[in-house]
Amino acid sequence: MPNLSKWLLPLLHSLLILQVHLSDQLEDNKIPPSLCTGHPGIPGSPGVHGGPGQPGRDGRDGRDAAPAEKGEKGNRGEPGETGVRGLTGDRGEAGPKGDRGQAGECAVAPKSAFSAKLSDGLTLPLNVGDAVRFDKIILNEQGDYNTETGRFTCKVPGVYYFAVHATVYRASLQFDLMKNGHTVASYFQFYGNWPKPASLSGGSLLHLIPGDQVWVQMALSEYNGFYSSTKTDSTFTGFLVYSYWKHSAVFE
Repeated sequence: MPNLSKWLLPLLHSLLILQVHLSDQLEDNKIPPSLCTGHPGIPGSPGVHGGPGQPGRDGRDGRDAAPAEKGEKGNRGEPGETGVRGLTGDRGEAGPKGDRGQAGECAVAPKSAFSAKLSDGLTLPLNVGDAVRFDKIILNEQGDYNTETGRFTCKVPGVYYFAVHATVYRASLQFDLMKNGHTVASYFQFYGNWPKPASLSGGSLLHLIPGDQVWVQMALSEYNGFYSSTKTDSTFTGFLVYSYWKHSAVFE
C-alpha cells in the first residue's frame, strides 16, 4: 500500500496538469491537430436552390462597334384586322365663299300651248289626207297653231302632248294624228244609228324639234263624222311638257 501511493500520487499530478493545459487550448479554440485527425467524412446532400437574384445592370450600347451588314428584305406580312372605327371628329370651320357662277342660259322657261275647236256648222273636208281645220281659237298665246291650215308648228324643241276630242253624230268617224306627213296614231268610232251624239277621244306624246308640224287628218272620206253645235264641241289641243332649250339655237 505505501508503494502504491508512492507512484500513484505523481501520476495523478501529471494528469491534473494535462487537463488544465487542454482546457486552456479548448477555451482558445485551439484544438491540437493530433486530436482532430480522422478519416474524411461522406459528402453532404446538395443544398436547396436559392431564389432569383436582382436584375443586372444594363450593358453598354454598341455605338462604338463596327456597323453590321444590311440584312435581306423580309417578306410582306399579312394585313392586320380592321380596327374599330374611331369617333367622329369635331366639325371643321366653314370654308371661304366660292366665286359666283356664270349666268344661266335662260331665265324664263319657254312656253307653247294651244287649243282650238270646230265652229258650229263648219263644212269639213271630205277628201282623204286633208287636215281638219279647227278654226275657233280657245288659246293660242304663242301663235304656234294656224287656223287656216289646221297645223301646229313647233318653235321650242321638247316633248309635247296632243289630244283630240271629237263629237260623232250621224256618221262614223276615223282620223289620224299626223307628224310631218307620217301617221302617229289612228282613232275610229262606228256610227250605229244612235239617236244621240257619241264621243271619240285620243292623244299622244311627241318629241318635236323646231319646224316639225302636227295636225289631225281625215283617214277615210266616208268616215267623216266630226260634229259641233252650241251644246257639244270637237277640239284639238297641244302643249309643251318639257323643253330641250339648253341645246337649242333658239335660246343661244
